[in-house]
Amino acid sequence: MLSNTNETLLIGKVQKLSGVPIGTIRYYESLGLIKSAGRTYGGFRYFSEDILTRLSFIKRAQQLGLSLQEIADILQIYDGGKAPCDQIQHKLEDKILQIDQQIDDLLKLQGELKSLLSGWKSLSNKPNDIICPNIQ
Repeated sequence: MLSNTNETLLIGKVQKLSGVPIGTIRYYESLGLIKSAGRTYGGFRYFSEDILTRLSFIKRAQQLGLSLQEIADILQIYDGGKAPCDQIQHKLEDKILQIDQQIDDLLKLQGELKSLLSGWKSLSNKPNDIICPNIQ
């Protein structure tokens, strides 16, 4: 749990505490997923402590298969003062449907490959007019 000290963290400290590479932090900022609290006189970004919670959410949402655009949409709802849990639920339900379709597609491909391999014939000579008669 983060303390409420309003401490600011330089980008290197954010990287160390979150495990998110500096380049990724910069990229997330360019997409509007996170915002820096400002810059030092030397030009280094610094962030408020709540950045760690936000980065943790982004990482977990990505692990669950959400795209950065989907995460941005969710964070926009959150930043607007609403809890985005219903939207997240719908997005995760959509992910399950997508996964089910991918599984169906992969099972069809697996069946086709097994069928193809069951009738496989090795060739000793290179055919002239086709690359491999077994798959053409």
